[in-house]
Amino acid sequence: MAGSEADLVQSRLSRVRIILINTTHPGNIGATARAMKVMGLSSLHLVTPKIFPNAEATAMASGADDLLQSAVVHDSLDSALAGCSLVLGTSARLRSLSMPMLDARRAANQAIAESDSHEIALLFGRERYGLTNEEMQRCQFLVNIPSNPEYSSLNLAQAVQILSYELRIAAQGGVADIEVDPLDWEPVDGQQMERFFEHLQQTLLDIRFLNPRQPKKLMMRLRRLFNRARPDQNEINILRGILKASQEANVAEDRN
Repeated sequence: MAGSEADLVQSRLSRVRIILINTTHPGNIGATARAMKVMGLSSLHLVTPKIFPNAEATAMASGADDLLQSAVVHDSLDSALAGCSLVLGTSARLRSLSMPMLDARRAANQAIAESDSHEIALLFGRERYGLTNEEMQRCQFLVNIPSNPEYSSLNLAQAVQILSYELRIAAQGGVADIEVDPLDWEPVDGQQMERFFEHLQQTLLDIRFLNPRQPKKLMMRLRRLFNRARPDQNEINILRGILKASQEANVAEDRN
């Protein structure tokens, strides 16, 4: 691979974060680092790992110690997603509330298509049960790795290896079947989306549209709607302006 081409691949991959949430076994963190380094990924983020750093992680990294040393440890998912405008969450389970789903190849293509302009996050959940419903609601897309329905148990590091491979292939060969977005479109990051969802829920409570005893179902559907839309900064400003005006109108009405 020519120098300039290799630099382009590395630049694209450098903006993809691999985020492990609440990992139980330190060996899986080390094996993940090894899987990433083999494919040229370098941005490892850990959210509340059970045990880290640890000698077992170093042993399983097998030469990818530098990724462990540079790994960023967070005390919340919100912190790990700071600055990321596209969040992909891996899941092997079907959910009662369906969400947009991509296979590994399309997910990698989508990630690399957007990596030139902003940071990308790829979430991996706990070894035993993966991501929670609340964590999945932070994602624009879920990623599924098709497997044998009679034995679908995929090790955490194996899942990272598969996605890392697809990301490298996408970074090397360009992307296909991805819609081209307007040049002035830059989606807001996950933190801004969370602030919007908090504002939306409070407004719906204020205007008595949302049942305070059962808020979750409606909010899950609204999250799915706005995550699918992926608003940019101007659109978020408009939406939050509408929410603020609704709250003010409701206060004025209550006073009268």
